[in-house]
Amino acid sequence: MEIIGDKAGERVNMERETKNYDPYKRTILFFASLVNIILMTLIFAYAWYGYYASTMFQITFYRKGHYALLALYALLMFFFSTMYGGLKIGQLRRIEVMLSQYLSLVFTNIVAYFIICLLAFGIVSPTYLFLVLLAEMVVSTIWNFIIIHFYNRIFQPWKILLIYGERPAADLVYKVEARRDKYAIYDAINIDEGIDAIAEKMKSFQAVIIGDISAIKRNDILKYCYAHKVRAYVIPKVSDIILMGADRIHVFDTPFLLSKGYTLSFDQRLAKRALDLMIAVPLTVILSPVMLLTALAIRLYDRGPVFYKQVRCTKYNREFEIIKFRSMIVNAESDGVAKLASENDSRITPIGHFIRATRIDELPQLLNIIRGDMSFVGPRPERPEIIREYCEDMPEFNFRTRVKAGLTGFAQVYGKYNTTPYDKLKLDLFYIENYSFWMDLKLILMTVKTVLKKDATEGVAEGQVTAQKEDSGQDQESVEEIVKEIVRK
Repeated sequence: MEIIGDKAGERVNMERETKNYDPYKRTILFFASLVNIILMTLIFAYAWYGYYASTMFQITFYRKGHYALLALYALLMFFFSTMYGGLKIGQLRRIEVMLSQYLSLVFTNIVAYFIICLLAFGIVSPTYLFLVLLAEMVVSTIWNFIIIHFYNRIFQPWKILLIYGERPAADLVYKVEARRDKYAIYDAINIDEGIDAIAEKMKSFQAVIIGDISAIKRNDILKYCYAHKVRAYVIPKVSDIILMGADRIHVFDTPFLLSKGYTLSFDQRLAKRALDLMIAVPLTVILSPVMLLTALAIRLYDRGPVFYKQVRCTKYNREFEIIKFRSMIVNAESDGVAKLASENDSRITPIGHFIRATRIDELPQLLNIIRGDMSFVGPRPERPEIIREYCEDMPEFNFRTRVKAGLTGFAQVYGKYNTTPYDKLKLDLFYIENYSFWMDLKLILMTVKTVLKKDATEGVAEGQVTAQKEDSGQDQESVEEIVKEIVRK
């Protein structure tokens, strides 16, 4: 079969293009976000002109000065909205968009308050900014509900065909089903049925998800999709992620991609260590009252030890003792088996449930960061025995130890506690291969949002010792039957 030049495919593409409003999506969302920022700035302007401008005893603001301050406020709003994903309407869930907007407003007004205090050469009342924040939250909620309502009506979820291979695909189907407002899998087909059968079936769909299939077969499918303007979502392999961070060489008339094989340069390591100390030391001082109260609560509950120390691995599998507040009963692993916390784990104490949900149990790791065992951002440190178990199935899991382990990181922000090791490996490799000082700052700020998301702390399923999932009965079922059952519902 020819990949390019199929007339039937061209006819389908013409129909797809006439109904596709996707090219206008960015423009619509840009103006919707611009209006939102203007509304927030106008609310702030009311408080500035009505109260704060008159507190500037040392500085007289004229027209351009007022405009400059309002423009700075709008830029701060744009920065934090971009950082937290408050502008990603349609990409994130409605509740997550609103949470992102609220965080953006909180941090924008905190920074604005400090700027006003500096301009006033003293402490001014935060009452008006607090009222501004409440008004902004109300207006932002109303505006975003209007935009999301019209967005969902204009941009219907993509009708998707799943192309899968030998690896279990049921889990992927259920993940996509959780965002059926944006992605809707209507059918599935095995790669072994051949590209002719797949191409014929593809004509009835707007997009495809290319699962974890062999590179050769995936190339054929991807080229066909590119030639026929079919949107393709591809599950990357480990080698794909390594190439994402490769340098492009244009010395010859043949393009080269250079994968250097090492991770961070000396200047990057130096900047990373400086950032660790600049954040960890002040945070330890600021949060010391919270840590003291937590220690007292744990001690008074069952008279057991306050801290829980455990051997973990950091850069190049060097072992160290991680420090956490104890959230489980004493001798929780008395059987000697290393296992992750499961959902509704009976070993977790009532205080443990709270400090795990709020991530307070992680705060003592600031001491690990100051000592240099860990970095603020990096792959989550795993236990040596769990790493050995994971490496039996995927030796590439050791690639995560190319950099220091971290308190937060790409897998922690964009994954969950129970994210499978293979997916966790991909997320961490993406961070390692695309590291930048800016990315560290973004992940640190994004951690605040992650703490507020309940699903980020989901435990592993009952009966699981690690996050590694065994092939279940569901995965052995026909994926096509699973998809049809979901569509019927």
